[in-house]
Amino acid sequence: MKYGFWLPIFGGWLRNVENEQMPTTFEYAKKVVQAAEQWGYDTTLIAELYLNDIKGPGEDALEAWTTAAALASVTEKIEIMSAIRPGFHNPAVAAKMAANLDQISNGRFTLNVVSAWWEEEARQYGGAFTEHDERYARTEEFLDVLKGLWHEETFSYDGTYYQVENAKLAPKPVQRPHPILYAGGESEKGKETIAATCDAYVMHGGTVEEVGLKIEDMKKRRAATTHPPFSSFGMAAYVICRDTEAEAEAELKRITDVKESDAYAGYNDFTSKSQLEQQIKLQDYSVSNRGLRPQLVGTPEQIARRVLEYEKVGLDLLLLQCSPQYEEMERFSKEVMPLVEKLRNYTNTFA
Repeated sequence: MKYGFWLPIFGGWLRNVENEQMPTTFEYAKKVVQAAEQWGYDTTLIAELYLNDIKGPGEDALEAWTTAAALASVTEKIEIMSAIRPGFHNPAVAAKMAANLDQISNGRFTLNVVSAWWEEEARQYGGAFTEHDERYARTEEFLDVLKGLWHEETFSYDGTYYQVENAKLAPKPVQRPHPILYAGGESEKGKETIAATCDAYVMHGGTVEEVGLKIEDMKKRRAATTHPPFSSFGMAAYVICRDTEAEAEAELKRITDVKESDAYAGYNDFTSKSQLEQQIKLQDYSVSNRGLRPQLVGTPEQIARRVLEYEKVGLDLLLLQCSPQYEEMERFSKEVMPLVEKLRNYTNTFA
């Protein structure tokens, strides 16, 4: 299992807790990422939203790509995965920026391709927001342009959404054939697009059974293409690690005490503009990215055993959220990660 985490760019992950002691500053993000490298984390995912979806549209939020560039220059090992939404970017310019970031980071920059869901944000920031399946059609063309410029010396493209004429891009990305393209989606059109165009599949939080079925489905879809197997299967998960199960359950109760506020401003767009496989309720939405569904809540041993259950169904990347992030990521690295390894080795020895 590889361990990643969502970069704290919104001031926290909890919609019912006002102050999570996670300031929305680059200094705090840098502190977390640099410590994470030392603690053994592999990846950080930087969400791309111009409005704060967690604390409310009027609250501070860091911008993904400029933050990624800054972090690339102050880190050495960790993969920096920035989300990108085609409706907000020129693909040729994005290809150039991504190649430059991959050079700056010496091959550590990757992309999480998101077709977007928040219509109000698109209105405020001039993003292209269309019906669901059309957003994926735009994404397919967007990725065609990215790959074309990354792979070819001179590239032209004449699509419905994008046109490029005799474009050159140099230097190329460090990674070959290109920076890893992660993507997640639950609709039929989304899964079809991801299987045909991306390199790795990421999911919102789900139960072991839900995730296992998704992985098997995406493996079959991928096998029907001419591409190699997906390089990774990842999942978002919120962690509550405590010395006792009772302490963990008390924290779970505290953070899911739903309080209607501006933090829920994106709820209707998320549930109505996306085609989701599971019905989402306000309590699920109280923690970002369906993070409570994996049930990584309890003692270190309970969580470690749960992680191994996900490994068995093919998950190989956890993208963690926790609060407060610095302290809880350190706890996870010291109390859960070694225990996962120990339990895995024990199981393999006596298998």
